[in-house]
Amino acid sequence: MAIFDPFKIHPAKPYHLDYSGLDRDDVSRKSPKLLGQLLSDPKTKFVPVWRSQNFFSKHGKPLSAMRVIKLKNVSRFIEMAEIIYLGRDRNQDAHVCLDLSKVEPKMLEPLNNFGVFGDLREADVSISGDDGSIMGYARAICHWHQQNKHCSSCGSVTISANSGHHRKCKKNDCGATLFPRTDPAVIIAVTFENQILLGRQADWPKGMLSVLAGFVEPGETPEHAAAREVFEEAGVLTKNIVYKYSQPWPFPASLMLGFTSEAESIELAVNTDEVEMAGWFTREEIGLFEGGNFHLPRKLSISRRLIDDWLLKSKSYDTAR
Repeated sequence: MAIFDPFKIHPAKPYHLDYSGLDRDDVSRKSPKLLGQLLSDPKTKFVPVWRSQNFFSKHGKPLSAMRVIKLKNVSRFIEMAEIIYLGRDRNQDAHVCLDLSKVEPKMLEPLNNFGVFGDLREADVSISGDDGSIMGYARAICHWHQQNKHCSSCGSVTISANSGHHRKCKKNDCGATLFPRTDPAVIIAVTFENQILLGRQADWPKGMLSVLAGFVEPGETPEHAAAREVFEEAGVLTKNIVYKYSQPWPFPASLMLGFTSEAESIELAVNTDEVEMAGWFTREEIGLFEGGNFHLPRKLSISRRLIDDWLLKSKSYDTAR
């Protein structure tokens, strides 16, 4: 395997979190000796995660770059950490994730000299594609380990295997192998003539509006899920559903599949059990959001990209905001 060029494999320009940035090195991680070798190699780059927060550099803009640290600076934490081999970067340097969630905040103070823990969702838009992707990868796989300490078949304790990419049931007559899972979710920009459908969940940041979204259910296609979610939340029937692009969304473990579609009519029947509100907005109305009661999602998200794509059809709106 190699580190694929994201500009070659994505039909559209890759977006935040889409780059990968590592050779995931499936062959090497099968060796039971690998983690021991990497934990004694001074060249290994350690990627800390603490209670779903990533480790950022203290230099430059806040939350704008990943901070990796060396063995000598994390050796005191090894016994308390979940250890996962992530792969090798473009310089062939190994990256090892350390989930430090068991470590109490006071004990983490020595790391303050090197970086700061923060929420990847709040990362500055200047963060590099490689950094964002590696941090998202680390966050997601740590969450999976946290959620799978017990076997889903028999309930017994599981242990990490395959350099952190499997978990094995310890019960001999079960022996089930658990694999990391990603939940497919759809997110869809619905338009009607010169308007776009935006809504919000009650627990979102105050005033934030976005396109509608939801999870794919068993036995349905992503396109069907998109049509169903829009109808369930807003009472709108859609047509001409077109896939645009995807984005890993490790908050905690989703893959967002982005679509566009057209509404059959402008009539709404908003389900307030599903969303707090939903409505149609013109480009001109969105252009007045800044300084008002509403704002769009952060540019880190695929939801913002779908909205910006639609806004760019009119040069009257500045998507750099």
